[in-house]
Amino acid sequence: MKEYYDIVSNIITDDKFKSLKEDTHHNTNKYDHLIRVSKLSYKIAKHTKANVVETTRAGVLHDFFFGGRKESQANSYLNHPYTSAINAKECFNISDKEADIIKTHMFHHTFFRSIIPFINPDEKVKIKDGKPKSKEAWIVCVSDLIISAYEGLRFNIGGKMALYILFLCNFINIR
Repeated sequence: MKEYYDIVSNIITDDKFKSLKEDTHHNTNKYDHLIRVSKLSYKIAKHTKANVVETTRAGVLHDFFFGGRKESQANSYLNHPYTSAINAKECFNISDKEADIIKTHMFHHTFFRSIIPFINPDEKVKIKDGKPKSKEAWIVCVSDLIISAYEGLRFNIGGKMALYILFLCNFINIR
């Protein structure tokens, strides 16, 4: 994992990034969530011959916003990817591709919201805008979904997460 730490060390040692340890996210903290997602993204990128650096950096910055999702419209479920990309660009000079990966990491939520309209009904959904455009973006999107489900089950979040997982399992079995 030395390569992983070489890729993210300038990010995870940054004081702004470390401040995410204070933000609750999936009943854990945002810092730990971001590390988990980026490690899984790194491993998947290595196995799929995707761009490991872009995937790992976007994975560790995909939720790089401050405060909770309900504290401001900019932090909402479907807006926080854009807020995170802006923050990542300002603080870590990420590439346009890394920004795009971050912006599309909530595609699973965009998809669920489009077919189940009572989930966050105030948020506007455009499948086309939220769809990942690269292998790397799909990796971060799927990694975030897997880690969020893991954290939800690990920290007894149940509710919406259980519904998402059940829907996803049923959707996969239909095909």
